[in-house]
Amino acid sequence: MTAQTDPPELQGVTKGSPQDLAQGGGTGGAAPEPLAPAGRWAGRGKKSSEGGVLNVFSHGVLVIWGVLVTMPLLWAVVSSFKDDSEIFGSPWGLPSALHFENWARAWEKANMAQYFGNSLIVVGGSLVGTMLLGSMAAYVLARFEFPGNRFIYFLFVGGMGFPVILALVPLFFVMKNMALLDTYHGLILVYIAYSLPFTVFFLSGFFRTLPSSVAEAALIDGASHARTFFQVMLPMAKPGLISVGIFNFLGQWNQYLLPTVLNVGDPDKKVLTQGLVALAVSQGYKGDWSGLFAGLTIAMLPVLAAYIVFQRQVVAGLTAGAVK
Repeated sequence: MTAQTDPPELQGVTKGSPQDLAQGGGTGGAAPEPLAPAGRWAGRGKKSSEGGVLNVFSHGVLVIWGVLVTMPLLWAVVSSFKDDSEIFGSPWGLPSALHFENWARAWEKANMAQYFGNSLIVVGGSLVGTMLLGSMAAYVLARFEFPGNRFIYFLFVGGMGFPVILALVPLFFVMKNMALLDTYHGLILVYIAYSLPFTVFFLSGFFRTLPSSVAEAALIDGASHARTFFQVMLPMAKPGLISVGIFNFLGQWNQYLLPTVLNVGDPDKKVLTQGLVALAVSQGYKGDWSGLFAGLTIAMLPVLAAYIVFQRQVVAGLTAGAVK
């Protein structure tokens, strides 16, 4: 009799008991790993492909939006260095020479220097007052419980939806009766009242995300509520303060309706937005477009500089509290 041999396809396979094979015993090594279900890998591949398509679409939308926002700004800046013939002859081309006299003409002859200084005084004073009063009100509404807390909070929220144009006529007569028309401090007070609702709404949500243990530790150490706020909680809220400060700066710097109504008598008290309109109107048929673009660029520079400097803080303030 001949010895029974395994078929060729089974030769070399380790022999042993089923227990040995299950435990990786025998001379053939460990047992083979179980295969993953085919449906699992198919699902993962489908999800990854859908995610890739969504990422491409979202990035494409962001690129288009970025181009639509930045192209007019770049075109205005480039046009401020051209003369009038180049602006109409080659509007999309680069200037043949940098005409810095456009900036000098807008700064001196169009009184942009005076308007720029007026805007710095008004916006600087109103921004400090808005951030101080808004942060204090938001901290109290967010960290203390007292009767009428939610009612006051919703009053500020309702102020965000109130159209300013409806308050122009009564606001004008109130300012007139208080002798605040055509004054820096009158416009500063109006800007503060205009910006407080959004500031309180933004910062109250931010203060709720800050840990209470730090404030409690400061109070146990003997700090008063005012000292706890100014020396402990306010520095912790720095990202939120910078974010809302940038938004308030943008809104107040570009404000045109309020100063047009409240600064009507004294041309020396006009702000930058009023100065740009006055520059465009005073040209008449002369068409000093290069000087107008230069004045527009001068008005944009503080806003762009503020955002570029505080870009990281703005993003940090907007995303703070999104993930606990």
